[in-house]
Amino acid sequence: MNSKKSQKIAFIFLLLATLLIIVPVGLIIAIIIQKGLPGISWEFLSDIPRKGMRAGGIFPAIVGTLYLVSGAIIFALPIGLFSAIYLSEYAKDNFLTRIIKLAIVNLAGVPSVVYGLFGLALFVVFFKFGASILSGSLTLGIMILPLIITASREALESVPYSFREVSWSLGASKWQTIRNIVLPNAIPGILTGTILGLGRAAGETAPILFTVAAFYLPQLPRSIFNQAMALPYHLYVISTQVPNVDEKIRYGTALVLLTMVLFMNLIAVVIRYKFRKKKKW
Repeated sequence: MNSKKSQKIAFIFLLLATLLIIVPVGLIIAIIIQKGLPGISWEFLSDIPRKGMRAGGIFPAIVGTLYLVSGAIIFALPIGLFSAIYLSEYAKDNFLTRIIKLAIVNLAGVPSVVYGLFGLALFVVFFKFGASILSGSLTLGIMILPLIITASREALESVPYSFREVSWSLGASKWQTIRNIVLPNAIPGILTGTILGLGRAAGETAPILFTVAAFYLPQLPRSIFNQAMALPYHLYVISTQVPNVDEKIRYGTALVLLTMVLFMNLIAVVIRYKFRKKKKW
């Protein structure tokens, strides 16, 4: 009887904890959809801002966000994956390696504004890339790198060691084993880190504020050395810097940003699900 009561109490607490997370998030999404949906139109999605950002659309900000997220993933995913492979498969388990792993985990919790100042000092000033898509993408890439490394390393280490032993016993080299056996089985976990990185890169304002974001651009960027508008910064601007902006424009911009992040996550989840179905363990 006591065990049943304890089980019920634990179940109630877990349910309340779940509701405390789901309900606020659901309310936020519902409010954004309710207030933002009336502002969504083809003109809003395909036109440039007009009348001091009080009319027109957000097309340059959408394109700029896609450029920045794509650049960040192109930079961070290969480096993060190869770093995870080295730490998981090649590095010896010693004090230095443990310190490096701990540092990577801690870097994932560094505030984004710190990465923004780092990108400003390194890419904008030192390398003289200026405020550009290249500077912004590299800064965002460095910011999401710890997430990708940590998730990828855990995914690689979750693959049973017996898989490696069988591959080696058949004459495969270490790299052939990693490439043909370990990596295919670790892809779902690697995609999880990529999903988290995509969401964080798409929604951050502070790093792009220092390295790439422009208050207003009447045309699309023509090269990686141009500035760009981005949805997070554009939302910040029209919410705090531009007076008398229609509420539906602000919430419409937030809805587009939310939809982009969810859509990117959905694609990654579908890919991850397909790979998980192929797993033999």
